[in-house]
Amino acid sequence: MKDILEYTNYRQYIADYYADRKAKSAFTWQEFAASAGFSSPVYLKYVSEGRFNLSEAAADRMARLMHLADYEREFFVEMVKFDHAKTDAEKRAAFSKMVSIGEAHKAKVVDAESFRFFEDWKKPVLRELAPAMPGAKPLSLAKACRPKVSAAEVTESLNFLIKANLLQKNEDGNYTQTDKVVTTGPMEFTPLAIRGLHRQMGELALEAIEGVPQNERHFSGLTLGITRTAYEKIVKRIAEFRKEIIAIATEDSATDEVYRLNMQFFPMTNINGSKKG
Repeated sequence: MKDILEYTNYRQYIADYYADRKAKSAFTWQEFAASAGFSSPVYLKYVSEGRFNLSEAAADRMARLMHLADYEREFFVEMVKFDHAKTDAEKRAAFSKMVSIGEAHKAKVVDAESFRFFEDWKKPVLRELAPAMPGAKPLSLAKACRPKVSAAEVTESLNFLIKANLLQKNEDGNYTQTDKVVTTGPMEFTPLAIRGLHRQMGELALEAIEGVPQNERHFSGLTLGITRTAYEKIVKRIAEFRKEIIAIATEDSATDEVYRLNMQFFPMTNINGSKKG
């Protein structure tokens, strides 16, 4: 079976471990559960299916039972923590630890690069800004950002973008994009980073209300009473509108400034919840 550092879901690892043992011997879920100290013969089967959870203590016990090495045990426990985390902060902490363990042992954790790209507003901005400022040094790029960042932060972001193949740097020190548009794709951990990015960009939008001249920004909004059917139609039109904006932005290869477009459509009431409650 695959090395544990190639996994991001502890339930899948348990299922694959069982399947691997089963293929080599008359191994059963009952035997697996009993050897791990569980009284229910189907407990681990239900864990692998998402019906039951492992406690942190049980996670360490399971890791040892599956003969995982020190860093492998730690990785397995962090997968369990990620799966059970209640908040985005807890999930980010667990996934970041998984990535650190993988990097320390020369392994690439699935979704790690996408997660790191979307978790920090500076990386998407610098991916657009660096090609628009040929020959610019990190300090110049830092001064061009809103809000201001340090040259060290710019250097760190640029190094990441090159390593992740989101930017290329030529012999003259100029940057070009490998692709014009970056999308999230069907990745498991990226939505966690996206939520954090939305928070950051929302905070920057608030600062822009006072800090950016009105002729350089556009803010507008609507408060609407709608049905669920109308909601679904509006969301569909927003998706179509995003595609139109991307098409307009990519018509010209030149960049004068880097802008952020936030599209937010969220409930301000809880009528249905009140009826149910």
